[in-house]
Amino acid sequence: MKLTLRIWRQKNADAPGALSTYEVDGISQDMSFLEMLDTLNEELLLGGDDPVAFDHDCREGICGACSLVINGQAHGPERTTTCQLHMRSFRDGDTLDIEPWRAAAFPVVKDLVVDRSAFDRIIRSGGYISAPTGAAPEAHATAVPKPAADAAFEHAECIGCGACVAACPNGSAMLFTAAKVVHLNSLPQGAPERESRVLDMVGQMDAEGFGGCTNTGECATACPKGIPLFSISTMNREFVRAARKGR
Repeated sequence: MKLTLRIWRQKNADAPGALSTYEVDGISQDMSFLEMLDTLNEELLLGGDDPVAFDHDCREGICGACSLVINGQAHGPERTTTCQLHMRSFRDGDTLDIEPWRAAAFPVVKDLVVDRSAFDRIIRSGGYISAPTGAAPEAHATAVPKPAADAAFEHAECIGCGACVAACPNGSAMLFTAAKVVHLNSLPQGAPERESRVLDMVGQMDAEGFGGCTNTGECATACPKGIPLFSISTMNREFVRAARKGR
């Protein structure tokens, strides 16, 4: 395959950025999208040029690091992570626009790399269960009803990639935050802190500068792990309940 790549190049958050055009040839349809970018970077390095910076880690669709907007779609045309997107999803001769996540809370570090530490701060504000020191309790000491376990597991699948933010026209992080809140609030172990958790995490999300949710549903459509849209309404009910109780 021969492709024309229009890639966003930006030295740092303060420098102006622009799309740069590159031609790549000999791309196998069995390559992943990141392997295709590896091929481009090898050519750039051999030519003495600066390679394109992009995030990646496990390349197994688990870590959520591969954050790219491809032709205006978070992670590209398939509902998967960019590392699991293969070049057979495109046609020979295609022109591909490749950009970083676009959100005020995700400043560009370089080229296609953005700073997603805002997610870390949301997690730090309440995405955990406190435990007293001492001997660990028996694993089966606290019974978890099957519906609660299923709900927790479904929301625990969120990998924090940020596709929901990139896809949202408002740059909202509601789906991510809801996944983390509902995951822990579904479990009996998370019940003692459920009110403080939802208030603190939503408060931190707002403080990070993410946009408000207008329920367009683009977040759930783009989510590679299928976190359901109703997670947001579940979190909103938790938030209202906690706010009325004053924690």
